[in-house]
Amino acid sequence: MKSLVINGSEIAYVDRGTGLPLVLVHGFPLDHTMWTGQIDALAGPTADSPAGQTILSAPPVRIIAPDLRGFGHSLFSPHGDEKVTMDQFADDLAALLDALAIREPVVVCGLSMGGYIAFQFWRKYTARLRGLILCDTRAVADTPEGAEGRRRMAERVLREGPAPLVETMLPNLLAETTRRQRPELVERLRSVIMAGDPRGIAAAARGMAERPDMTAALGQIGCPTLVIVGQSDVISTPAEMRGIAAAIPAADFAEIPEAGHLSPWENSAAVNATIVDFLARHNQ
Repeated sequence: MKSLVINGSEIAYVDRGTGLPLVLVHGFPLDHTMWTGQIDALAGPTADSPAGQTILSAPPVRIIAPDLRGFGHSLFSPHGDEKVTMDQFADDLAALLDALAIREPVVVCGLSMGGYIAFQFWRKYTARLRGLILCDTRAVADTPEGAEGRRRMAERVLREGPAPLVETMLPNLLAETTRRQRPELVERLRSVIMAGDPRGIAAAARGMAERPDMTAALGQIGCPTLVIVGQSDVISTPAEMRGIAAAIPAADFAEIPEAGHLSPWENSAAVNATIVDFLARHNQ
C-alpha cells in the first residue's frame, strides 16, 4: 500500500490499474481488504498476480481503495478527534483524489458506512461524480435509540477494544450460509475487526450516529447509480435497498444471491459482473 497525509491524517490506499477511476469505500469497522475480490478482478494484473487470473474489467478501471482514517493502515487523527463525520470522510476522499491528480469524474462505490460517505460525496462534490454504486447501505438516519446505541458502543470499544463488535456485529454481517460453509471468511472478518484501532472505531461510530437522513434527497441524484444488496442482508434488507433504487431516477438494482451484508466479499463474482456491466453501459 501507499500512503499520503490527507487533511492532517496519514491515509493508506491501494492505487491499481489504469482507466476509469473507481473509488471503493469500505464499511464499518473494516478496511480496504473487504474489496480484494474487486481489486483483483477489475483493476488488471500486477507482476505478482496469480497466473491465469481472469480480469473482468471492461472498460479499463483504475481502482482507488483507501483505508479510511482510523481504520486499517490509516492512522487515527493526530488531533485526537472524538468524532469523524461522514462529511469529513467524504472530504478525505476528495482530498485524496486531488493529491493523486485525478481531475476527471469518478465512480464512488461504498458499502454500508461507505454508502453513507458516498451520499455525502455526492452532496458536496456532485461535479466530481461520474456514477454512484451503493452497496448494502441505508438512506435513513439512525433513530434516537439507534444513535444512542452507537455512542454506547463507542464508549465500550474504547474501554474493551474491538472484541464487543465481533460479538454483536459479526452474526449480522454475513449470510447464515456463509457463516456455516465458509469458516475461513468468518475468521478473516474477525481478524480485520479485531485489528481495528478503538479510537478510529469510536470516532466513526459517533459520526454515523449523527449522519443526516438522505431519503428526501434520493430523487435529486442525477448521475448513473447502481444499487446492490445481498439477498440475505438483515441490516439493509433487499426491500429497503429496492426502495432506495426506486427513489433514485433510473437507478439499476441488483440482488446478489448467497450473500448477506458484505455482498462484495461473500459473492465477489456476482458483484464484479454487476459492476462491470454497469460501468460498461455508463462509460460515456
